Amino acid sequence: MGKAFLSRLLIIASESEQRNKLSAELAQSGFDCSVAPYNDKTIEQLVRQSFDLVLLNLDEPSTISDTLVLTQKLKQEKHIPIIALVSEEKLDYLVSNVSIDDFVVKPWNTTELIARIKRMLRHKGSAGDDEIINCGDLIIDSAKCEVSLCNEIIMLTFKEYQLLKFLANNQGKVFNRETLLAKVWGWDYYGGDRTVDVHIRRLRSKIEDRDHSFIDTVRNIGYRFKESI
Repeated sequence: MGKAFLSRLLIIASESEQRNKLSAELAQSGFDCSVAPYNDKTIEQLVRQSFDLVLLNLDEPSTISDTLVLTQKLKQEKHIPIIALVSEEKLDYLVSNVSIDDFVVKPWNTTELIARIKRMLRHKGSAGDDEIINCGDLIIDSAKCEVSLCNEIIMLTFKEYQLLKFLANNQGKVFNRETLLAKVWGWDYYGGDRTVDVHIRRLRSKIEDRDHSFIDTVRNIGYRFKESI
């Protein structure tokens, strides 16, 4: 009997022996792997097919600005987590690219990479949550990983989506920044707690307006999602 694939991964990288070896190693671990180079057709492939996670090689000849555009398009077209494969020389770039959800430094350890992939996929498909979270005009569809406001789809990054979903699943409860970092980013997150403030600010700009307010700031403590009336 054939091996049942756990999840579908897309590796975005140019043709190389290293890329092919990585694809083979991930396949041996039960993942269904596809590969694609850096170009506009990659976005089309993501739209046509269903992938659970993207591995993005940041050490391509393409410019940093090209990679930034690509990751932004990935988030806009498909709500999908991205793990970067990056050299130490380009670690600073991760600070400015908020579309990257996690990273592994080259030369990577395949066991570590697989563990990070599984951890990211576990966060993406958290079990036990209701498929539909109804917050008035705001609807969170966990099955489709979609958020809509007044029937209009809201484009969120993966972390914005995770943060919103966690808060909405715990309406009325106040969480400090450290707890939100642990619950949404994980204890091993590489960054400070002000990341939470940045993501809350971006969330508000996308889901709140004159007629809609969902997230409260609790002074000197943190944030909470307002309880639905």
